[in-house]
Amino acid sequence: MNRVIRKRKALTVRPLKSSQTVGAVLAIQGMANAMPLLHGSQGCSAFTKVFFVRHFREPIAMQTTAMDQTSTIMGADDNLVEALATLSAKSGASLIGVIATGLAATQGCDLPRVLHRFRQEYPQWADRTIIPIMAPDFVGSQESGFALAVLAMVEHLVTPRPWTAIPTPRINVLASSALTPGDLEALQELLAAFGLQPAFLPDLSDSLDGHLAEGDYRPTTTGGTPLSFFAQVHQACATLVIGRSLFPAAEALQRRCPMPVLRFEHLMGLDATDTLVTELCRLSGVPAPAQVVRWRRQMLDAMLDTHFYLGQQRVAIAGEPDLVVGLHQLCAEMGVNTVAAVVPDCASTNHGLDLTVGDLDDLETLAVREKATLLVGNSHLAETAQRLHLPLLCAGMPIFDRLGDFRRTRIGYRGGRDTLFEMANQLLASHAHGVAPYRSRLRPVNASLESVHHEQHMAKAAHPSWPGSASHG
Repeated sequence: MNRVIRKRKALTVRPLKSSQTVGAVLAIQGMANAMPLLHGSQGCSAFTKVFFVRHFREPIAMQTTAMDQTSTIMGADDNLVEALATLSAKSGASLIGVIATGLAATQGCDLPRVLHRFRQEYPQWADRTIIPIMAPDFVGSQESGFALAVLAMVEHLVTPRPWTAIPTPRINVLASSALTPGDLEALQELLAAFGLQPAFLPDLSDSLDGHLAEGDYRPTTTGGTPLSFFAQVHQACATLVIGRSLFPAAEALQRRCPMPVLRFEHLMGLDATDTLVTELCRLSGVPAPAQVVRWRRQMLDAMLDTHFYLGQQRVAIAGEPDLVVGLHQLCAEMGVNTVAAVVPDCASTNHGLDLTVGDLDDLETLAVREKATLLVGNSHLAETAQRLHLPLLCAGMPIFDRLGDFRRTRIGYRGGRDTLFEMANQLLASHAHGVAPYRSRLRPVNASLESVHHEQHMAKAAHPSWPGSASHG
């Protein structure tokens, strides 16, 4: 089981995919005092803003070059230069991420050339940090767009310099789009328990964690990773990368600063978390703190409590590859069989399970064929769950039919513990309470005998002189 199955359909039914543009915007949202600028039509930015507002329920910083029919045909370089000048003068953004959408990529826009022209025409804004990101939505998905944005920031902002192996508590953390703000906050607490100071790139736990901002409204992002991260990246003891999609960004960072890199495809389940804790013990030189040991015991107890309900269940998962692989590993440790795993796009085949590139219609077909008992996916999967009368565990993006799921924790000991309880409770809620009646295999014989006895009794009541009746002398 290590294949990528690509469906060949003439159309997409109930899409699972979110565009690369959405993923790139999400990465910029995790940077401090930043502004994503979408080089495309107004519809691209409107869709992306609505997508994030429904999921995070927070104001989203975003601007667009508003390409129309004329600029699309004749060229939109002037739109981009004017937009950059306006943002530099009025927004006060320290970082501007210029994201080329599908429209600009199809037109053939050369972002580096346009940015060079902007620097020449507006030298007064030379201190503005501008990152070009090619993330067209006709290829890839949200996960790959997020990874492209992180890779672009590393390539443009990290200066190559030697690394000195001096013990330091700082650790660089590259976290993929599969990690929620709650996941990042839990990971920060785990690293802090070992005396390490994590520096996240990007840091959604500080920007989209659902807090009330102080002061007046700001048009740029609130919180997130500051630009000083890139100047201090060489001062870390190691780099921790979570998610296969960010492995290229970690390699680019290592080429510029050759420090140790700890690679994890995910941090879901007992085995992956144990491996991380072992590496942290080696890196920090201290044994696992008592608090971390207690978290592990809590997860073990949760596994013991829920294995009666989760064992031999059949789950169908839909989402981005990094998330699907992590959830599959967590389910496998509990004896839950992953009978369907559908992703919007996949560039690698080494995931340890069969991945089907398709849509939610493909997931529903596989769930029916494989007799799934549990569904896992975003809020768009709710209609499928209702049709199939199956419980649904919400995970991924977007989740708009319930509150607080944007910061739910899935990784680590505590995240695994809570996820197991949630899965078991979903299965319990989908079944009627009480003990199912026992139906004997001899029931057809018993039913026929009861029918014969009933006919004899009715005959005796109609004919009192019938032999064996109560009135017979």
